Amino acid sequence: MMQAMTGGEAAVLALHNLGINTVFGLPGVQNDWLYNAFYDHQEKFRIIHTRHEQGAAYMALGAALATGGKSVFNVVPGPGLLNATAALSTAYALNAKVMCLTGQIPSGKIGRRMGELHEIEGQLDILKSLTKWAERANDPADIPGLMYEAFRQLDSGRPRPVALEIPMDVLAAKGVVYSGQKPLAPDLPPLDEAALERAAELLGQAQNPMIFVGSGALDASAPIRRLAEELQAPVVGYRTGMGIVDARSPFSLHLPAAKPLWEKADVVLAIGSNMRVPMGKWIKAHHPDIIRIDTDPETHKTFAQPKLSITSRAEAAVPFLLERLEVHNTPRASRVDEFLEAKAAWARRSAVLEPQITYLRVIREELGEDGVFVDELTQVGFASRILYPVYDPRTYISTGYQGTLGYGFPTALGVKVARPNVPVISITGDGGFMFGVQELATAVQHKIPLVTVLFNNNQFGNVQQMQKNNYGGRVIATDLVNPDFGRMVESFGAQALRATNAVELRSAIKRGLATDHTPTVIEVPFDEMPSVDQFR
Repeated sequence: MMQAMTGGEAAVLALHNLGINTVFGLPGVQNDWLYNAFYDHQEKFRIIHTRHEQGAAYMALGAALATGGKSVFNVVPGPGLLNATAALSTAYALNAKVMCLTGQIPSGKIGRRMGELHEIEGQLDILKSLTKWAERANDPADIPGLMYEAFRQLDSGRPRPVALEIPMDVLAAKGVVYSGQKPLAPDLPPLDEAALERAAELLGQAQNPMIFVGSGALDASAPIRRLAEELQAPVVGYRTGMGIVDARSPFSLHLPAAKPLWEKADVVLAIGSNMRVPMGKWIKAHHPDIIRIDTDPETHKTFAQPKLSITSRAEAAVPFLLERLEVHNTPRASRVDEFLEAKAAWARRSAVLEPQITYLRVIREELGEDGVFVDELTQVGFASRILYPVYDPRTYISTGYQGTLGYGFPTALGVKVARPNVPVISITGDGGFMFGVQELATAVQHKIPLVTVLFNNNQFGNVQQMQKNNYGGRVIATDLVNPDFGRMVESFGAQALRATNAVELRSAIKRGLATDHTPTVIEVPFDEMPSVDQFR
């Protein structure tokens, strides 16, 4: 169906047709005609407007990570886009289906260095460096097709963010637009049945197989749990792979607990995971045969040549592998006692990480079965990567290898927007929290009842700990002067609580989770916590 409409209307109606009903963003002059269209179609959308562009992008990231679906954020060009790039780089690192919809200066002035408002050189090139696909719309008629292609890209191959920039004159211009386009089928790798047959043979003959999982395996949780039992193989997830196998299962191990089992493994299956730590460190002492299943063929040889490479989606490959394993698997004695002892040995070794263990236990218990935990670059966050028991996929949100300090609080707001009916707890340190504290106003305005646990030692604590331990106490630029967090939080209209021990923290979390519309920040003061670096 051909219709006359503005570029802004074309973008908004395409988003609606693609199933998007929430957009995180900030309006501005280059996006006026986009927001005019949102106004005209506001019954179809919830616009979460933030106090900073990084907040909009991080919230979109949280929504994508918590659901596995697609999310969209919108910013003005130039400095607005640059403010969002830390979140965009984090989305890239985490394989998140995030779309950046950004404005642009007038078409005729792009690249002319005329000093136009928000002009930067090579904006599209910047976007291309942070996404798997980025394009510019040059006419209203181009917009629906480009939007549909962007969403096809999100579902094709390795999921990583995409971007579309639309110049302000294109948003304002009226054109004849085809509005009847249907979603485009993604480009998915074919199932390599021959390679999977060979994988079943190798695994079936293995004496001590082992499985590593990452974000590429999130949609294959159930068959991976079955595979582990059939092979009597431990399953190891670190950060993005945690929860693919329930931490309460004897087959699920945190990364440090798995190292002794690696040393006797003969065949290791990596599903949607680079196995960065084992491939960078453990393999130097012991080199088992590696089988890799990944939707991105470029990852197969990132660290070393595997015995067998299979380019496929885990959700398609693992069920087929299970089927063929019935033919090739050998009878196996239970290794459950071995795995339980590995877990117990790790619990004994890591017992020095107090009070992190106790705080994490309280948070785990209060979140219940389906609650979502969002980590941060803080000592409790670092400990959570190797201690926190995760029950299901997408209930542990991590910054991954990007390590973007301050990402946690705004990302957790996006998680709560996307999953309003489950409890969500964000942990943060005083340093990281202040990166995005202004989004507390967003949480109050949009009634996002996130519970944030703020561990406060008036330091960039991890850096100061390294300065003390690794550089002879040469402490510089890591002490912080903080506001009175309680009074500050209350001034925003949020609930401010304080806990000085685990009992008080449990009580405060209960109060925070009991609120329907009000965000809660629980300050937990502390002096020092033992570093997890001793277990690297």
